[in-house]
Amino acid sequence: MQATIKTPAEQASMREVGRLAADVLDMIGPHVVAGVTTDELNERCHNYIVDVQRAIPAPLNYRGFPKSICTSVNHVVCHGIPSDRRLKQGDIINIDVTVIKDGWHGDTSRMFTVGKVNPAVQRLVDVTREAMWTGIRQVRPGTHLGDIGAAIQAMIDPLHLSIVREYCGHGIGRIFHEDPQVLHYRQRDPGIELVPGMTFTIEPMINAGKRDVKLLADGWTVVTKDHSLSAQWEHTVLVTDSGYEVLTLSAAER
Repeated sequence: MQATIKTPAEQASMREVGRLAADVLDMIGPHVVAGVTTDELNERCHNYIVDVQRAIPAPLNYRGFPKSICTSVNHVVCHGIPSDRRLKQGDIINIDVTVIKDGWHGDTSRMFTVGKVNPAVQRLVDVTREAMWTGIRQVRPGTHLGDIGAAIQAMIDPLHLSIVREYCGHGIGRIFHEDPQVLHYRQRDPGIELVPGMTFTIEPMINAGKRDVKLLADGWTVVTKDHSLSAQWEHTVLVTDSGYEVLTLSAAER
């Protein structure tokens, strides 16, 4: 796998578009309530990206995907298609946003809870976020790509949760999905060495039950085979001279 190395000017462009992607999630958060449809969330995000940010929602028409964001509810692992489904109290939902600005991509996702959720469900959401950060904290020059997945698996295994293996993080820049692939589990090959200027996503998908998934007939929606709940968080990360910079932090985290 060959990773593209971004120049300082290109890193600045990635920084800008990463902020825009995070701003979309900041905007939509208050609207994730019982009774709203995932299509309504999609429409709000689409209009914000196009009309306010003067940017492009990358998922729309990407390889035929019909909407501007992904909305993955409860046992949907990833790539859920917004629809007329209404959220209800106790649901969890991942909203995945990718924005294109001046040819550059910013990619991020967050989990949202609808009202009060069961403590075990909240634990899954919180643990998955910490798994993402555990992976991010491995990022620095001289470490290897495989260190990210190894650290995530070392954290998750004792908790009796499972890591989805069929879908992974990825390089990102002018291309939505570019090399390298970022796996979220331990592997024998340590992978490529990280060097400053690399940009990629870290986005572990953690299931409450078994790790097995299946693709639905729509060609996009991925669900857990055992219908257990699944959670995912995602950031776009830049390798810096001394460590890492997260390009998709929320406004409150910047």
